[in-house]
Amino acid sequence: MATPDFIRELRASAGHQLLWLPGVTVVVLDDEGRVLLNRRSDNRRWSLIGGIPEPGEQPAACAVREVLEETAVRCVVERVLSVQALNPVTYENGDVCQYMDITFRCRAVGGEARVNDDESLEVAWFAVDALPDLGEFGRARIKQALTDAPTWFDPTGTD
Repeated sequence: MATPDFIRELRASAGHQLLWLPGVTVVVLDDEGRVLLNRRSDNRRWSLIGGIPEPGEQPAACAVREVLEETAVRCVVERVLSVQALNPVTYENGDVCQYMDITFRCRAVGGEARVNDDESLEVAWFAVDALPDLGEFGRARIKQALTDAPTWFDPTGTD
């Protein structure tokens, strides 16, 4: 994921210490019920689309923007799937971040899925019964997107 300019500015004074940041994850479904994924250029793994809102940007607007920027697919937000504080992440350069993730279910409304920036190696639609290796994070969010269950959150404050 490309580092937004405002975070580069924060890092200039904060160094590598923990930054608490908002983040969005997006489960994009098409009319055939397929899920849009990208294979990330930083870790070469298949992933749901996601990113960091710019200062003042609404999370839902960020979700739509990130999908378009990364995949050239236009989408509309249908609902919030989950809200969760994720575990801290330490990047190769030593930067530490912890994200408050808001996951959205979106419906594709146009565009042709393709690599649209340098954050992705591949972009593709997958049937939910033929997903590549996503790990539990992605699979749990896709499962939630396919139900009408209420927004998920951890009521206990523990993982």
